[in-house]
Amino acid sequence: MARVYVGGVGLTKVGRHFDKGLIDLAAEAAFKAIDEAGVEPEALVVGNMMSSSLQHQDNLGAYIANGIGLRGIPAFKVEAACGSGGAAVHAAFNMVKSGVYNAVLVVGVEKMTDYPTAVVTEALAQAADAEYELFYGASFTGLNALMMRYYMEKYQVSRREMSYWPVMMHKNAVANPYAQIRREIKLEDVERSQVVADPIRLLDSSPIGDGAAAVLLVSENIASKLTEKPVVEVAGSAMATDTVELSNRESLDAMPAAAQAAKKAYKMAGVEPRDIDVIEIHDAFTINAIILLEELGFAPRGQAAKQLAEGRFAPGDKPTANPSGGLKARGHPVGATGVYQVAEIVMQLRGDFPGVKVDKAEIGLTANIGGDGSSLIIHVLRRV
Repeated sequence: MARVYVGGVGLTKVGRHFDKGLIDLAAEAAFKAIDEAGVEPEALVVGNMMSSSLQHQDNLGAYIANGIGLRGIPAFKVEAACGSGGAAVHAAFNMVKSGVYNAVLVVGVEKMTDYPTAVVTEALAQAADAEYELFYGASFTGLNALMMRYYMEKYQVSRREMSYWPVMMHKNAVANPYAQIRREIKLEDVERSQVVADPIRLLDSSPIGDGAAAVLLVSENIASKLTEKPVVEVAGSAMATDTVELSNRESLDAMPAAAQAAKKAYKMAGVEPRDIDVIEIHDAFTINAIILLEELGFAPRGQAAKQLAEGRFAPGDKPTANPSGGLKARGHPVGATGVYQVAEIVMQLRGDFPGVKVDKAEIGLTANIGGDGSSLIIHVLRRV
């Protein structure tokens, strides 16, 4: 099977882009990635979750291909809830790895801020079980609150220990020009912020924002001709699923799909958790990050929050976690998030990320969640 590389990346700042539509955001990110690689894509994969619900726009592949001047090429949308971006990269990875295509452009895009919070919340909740959860008024915040409460009580984790994650994310985001929230917060700020669904508070939660990210995946033949920047290989890519309905899970303090996908991606890349220098993981809520750190092999079960309070995973540690500021502070334009993660790790490995840099990073990992753990997409990237 062919090897897969990243030829170029492009990002927009995450924020409230009232003056831009889906096409505008997608084009900005796509043109940056294409220009950086100097390669015309042969196909387009779009990561997006809510265009049907919010923009009333399906057929998004053709819609964006035409809108960014790529009319005629194969194009389609991938949807896996908040994991849509990661799933789109996974699809494109396999398209190049199969040898059918030499250059596939992935664009993740989401436009959320044109709509009231209640409308966006309802659209997001459609990633839950519509018959057994959404029908009874469950929101994603409420479902994640169940997970967080269970975890804290089972492992005797304090509110203060959980608060270290959002504080670190905000600190990391200050230097990131693409981040939506670039200001530091204190532990007390998290603990005093508004309760959204106990024990989740406002500052445990990622903000609503618009954004687009793009990566151009290319074959080895094309990558060998790229000389301006270090080349990064997508060394491992895997996806796994679990039940959509939370009540059918074996445990509320675990995400088995994360461990399953990570095991496959680690094996494909020939690495172990101890080899990873930098990670970008999904932290729509604090509890997501805590569980992922454990499922991915970076902390023992029930210990991730306690290790955070002791200074683990901060810049300078291995692995450094979310130097971008993560979903919490960089922002979470849901269908684009997984593509942001891949682009950010690529820039870290090349040494040109414009925010907090991880010195001499050679291997990075991304973890993108769809739903509350029902879809997990893991990528391992290596500087070559």
